[in-house]
Amino acid sequence: MPEGDTVYRSARALSEVLTGQVLDHCDIRVPAFSTVDLTGQRVESVVSVGKHLLHRIGEFTIHSHLKMEGSWHIYIGGARWRRPAWQARAILGVPGVTTVGFQLGELEVVPREREHELVGYLGPDILSPDWDRDPRLGDLALRNLTADPDRPIGLALLDQRVIAGLGNVYRNELLFLRGLLPTRPVRDVPDAAGLIALAHRLIFANRDRALRTTTGDLRRGKTSYVNRREHLPCLRCGTPILRGSLGETELSERDTYFCPVCQL
Repeated sequence: MPEGDTVYRSARALSEVLTGQVLDHCDIRVPAFSTVDLTGQRVESVVSVGKHLLHRIGEFTIHSHLKMEGSWHIYIGGARWRRPAWQARAILGVPGVTTVGFQLGELEVVPREREHELVGYLGPDILSPDWDRDPRLGDLALRNLTADPDRPIGLALLDQRVIAGLGNVYRNELLFLRGLLPTRPVRDVPDAAGLIALAHRLIFANRDRALRTTTGDLRRGKTSYVNRREHLPCLRCGTPILRGSLGETELSERDTYFCPVCQL
């Protein structure tokens, strides 16, 4: 599942070609909304909220979530699609440009005034343009994070109701950088506010990069400290990185990567 920075870049790219334009083509290919046709409506904005993507078009919002397989593509003129047509779930066109959402995990169309029903449950968006200007966002994230002190920190960071936009890569890297095992209870996390601040700095630094790095090194095999580095030596102490799993249920378990020496 993509991280919030990936969805942010998708929204920005779509916004650059769609915002202010009038749709000359609209094809929603999911049964519940197959009769929706927003042709002739103006695209007001395309934005990301955590891992969710919102097209605000006329009086409506098209909400999509990429999940594991989804992606939005932009095709200029009559460029050939890079994925098969049967995977297309939404096609939105303006003069000279076609945008296609392939294998979207979620796709809904609702009146704009009901948009909050789709994303209102989310915690503060860690890539919100208001994050640095409005300390209330960080304060809310901290209250959300510490609301259940017995919860493992590795689960709390992935909960989109706590903070929207963080995924497994950032979870693993953040916990390494702060020296915390994923299983440590939230109550035993020193300086939880500092952890949130670091999360914001880390994902913000990567929001414009096609190649993500949490180490500051873009060389192959050097872009992360622990994520997907099982059995490789820790970049700090040389101890082999371990892999585990953590989830609220078996179905929600995600891989954790950690250094058994640097993280306690």
